[in-house]
Amino acid sequence: MAIPNPQPGSVIRYAYLWHEEAQLGREEGVKDRPCAVVLAAKKENDETVVIAAPITHTPQPPGSGAIPLPSETQRRLGLDDTPCWIVTREVNRFIWPGPDLRPLRKEDRIDWMYGLLPLGLRKAIQREFRRVLDQRRLKTVNRD
Repeated sequence: MAIPNPQPGSVIRYAYLWHEEAQLGREEGVKDRPCAVVLAAKKENDETVVIAAPITHTPQPPGSGAIPLPSETQRRLGLDDTPCWIVTREVNRFIWPGPDLRPLRKEDRIDWMYGLLPLGLRKAIQREFRRVLDQRRLKTVNRD
């Protein structure tokens, strides 16, 4: 199956590199995890730049800006039932598809996305990212 173009709200499997790991000199993510595509934009050279936010099981502190992932959305995407959060204070930036995108085995086929987040959740993520950007608190790890 061909790798589809990403769009905001796509949930992908990606070897996410946390900002603190990058600060320690790591160049590879420790594990593959679901990530939400926050932005996908074509550049002049026809490359697609993606900004992806990690989805984690680690409970996020109040006021961190993390968005809880509703359990019904987790089920629809095929994720486990342990509570998850979309972290909005840090992202990875990369050229699509890049070497850190990981395929998913779904029944008898390979796929490249878990699915799409609902529109209301995508809007909540966008609002939170704007807030974090306005406060100049967004940490970005460039994976190009």
